[in-house]
Amino acid sequence: MLQLIDLDQELPGQRRFISSWVGTHQGRYFVVDPGPPATGDFLVASLEALHLPRLDFILLTHIHLDHAGATSQVLKRWPEAQVFCHPVGRPHLVDPSRLWMGSLKVLGHKAEVYGEPQPVAESALVGGAFLLEHGIKVVETPGHAAHHVSFFCGENLFLGESAGTFSNLDRDTESLECYLRPATPPRFFPDVADRSLLSMLEEVPLPKRLCFAHHGMFTGDGAALLKQARHQLKLWVEVVGQTMLEARVEATDDAAVQNLIPVFMQQLRLADPFFSRGQELPEDIRQREEDFTRQTLRGITGYLAGCR
Repeated sequence: MLQLIDLDQELPGQRRFISSWVGTHQGRYFVVDPGPPATGDFLVASLEALHLPRLDFILLTHIHLDHAGATSQVLKRWPEAQVFCHPVGRPHLVDPSRLWMGSLKVLGHKAEVYGEPQPVAESALVGGAFLLEHGIKVVETPGHAAHHVSFFCGENLFLGESAGTFSNLDRDTESLECYLRPATPPRFFPDVADRSLLSMLEEVPLPKRLCFAHHGMFTGDGAALLKQARHQLKLWVEVVGQTMLEARVEATDDAAVQNLIPVFMQQLRLADPFFSRGQELPEDIRQREEDFTRQTLRGITGYLAGCR
């Protein structure tokens, strides 16, 4: 069993975006990224509707609100479940107060809509060696977050946001004619993100299914798509840097950089067919993607400012 559960939020365009995966492996039942607190009750009800005999694992690719915020709600329903996240993230699950304040600062109204996370009991947390005993391999994939991990589980690779945001645009799940956008954080290090993508490519054989948090499944040439994600990161840094050079704008000039964002987007659509296909998305989702593209560009321009 493998199923995607959409966790639509009360925000413009935030449908078919945040999601949780539920599946089985070697007789164990697991959930990957239970999503925000605001949809925690919906997720629990959706899992109950599947008549799971139990829930063994809650697997967190990272602890951002839209991925891990509902962990305590799922644990309340299935207290026997064991939780994995990167060791760096564990203190913020046990005491989410700093995570919540940081989320409010970075996300603003989005964080308020996602909801405030509740503490997770430290006794529920397990390590990667324990998961490996049950056939689930944890691979560190920092880039979107320093504590980001991906999970290799049979024929499935749950890669969170390590390869960015994806849409098959209602095409076949094997089609490379898809949409792909980097998801770079405010403190972005391209080399780190690139090494993470390379570390997944080095896993042979690569699982048949790439399971994105945002959003859906790719079942085609997974190596080709991950290679494209590597190329995309490099391309975006180059295009943004060249655009600023031609406009004679310094990356440290925040106001001038903000004024260039529409130009960045235009140049990226010309240079990157995977990003350009975002024009095929429904209007509300397209507007959502433009909003998150601005966040991605802030990460890239922040990196370029640090290089000066």
